[in-house]
Amino acid sequence: MKDHIIISKATVDRLPLYYRTLRSSQEEGLEIISSEELGQRLGVTPEQIRKDLAAFGQFGKKGVGYYIRELIRNIGEILGLDRNWNFAVIGIGHLGWALIHYRNFKALGFNLAAMFDVNPEKIGMEIGGVRIDHFDRIEEVIKERNINIGVIAVPQAQAQEVSDKLVAAGVRGIWNFAPCKINVPDTVKVVNEDLSVGLSSISYYLARML
Repeated sequence: MKDHIIISKATVDRLPLYYRTLRSSQEEGLEIISSEELGQRLGVTPEQIRKDLAAFGQFGKKGVGYYIRELIRNIGEILGLDRNWNFAVIGIGHLGWALIHYRNFKALGFNLAAMFDVNPEKIGMEIGGVRIDHFDRIEEVIKERNINIGVIAVPQAQAQEVSDKLVAAGVRGIWNFAPCKINVPDTVKVVNEDLSVGLSSISYYLARML
């Protein structure tokens, strides 16, 4: 990768879309794909695709296109998907339950290594061979199982406390589904996922269409 170039968040956010679409194309039996065809499948301009990929190096062959297998490997390495990551879900309510049953995480190398809750009726339950532990054990379990990523699926009022515990345990990445900002050190990366924002954005456009 070209170290002197600052990669925009928009570019990073598009890489998983390229990766997923390339894998689907490979499953269809394709071996080569052009930026035009990839763009058509994603609703992204060919110029944008070429610009995004050029930020990380030289890919593809002019007049031929991209060799899908090779580009999948390259983007996978850029995204860190060439290794396995252990993650924990904190809060096994409706949202947490849906997240732990999402099958594609495993296929991408994300291993569910721990779950935490405070509901006595849930403590001790096993899902896919992983036991739900009490939140009080979070630091101990995360260190013991070498967990890299914490997924926060608790109400807003508990989000900062959960975040503090994750940071104290050595977690370096947090996927936050609580509808609030959490404060973490600069050494920890947070990705916020407020589901209500998506619906509100849709309602904004619908209000102007209907």
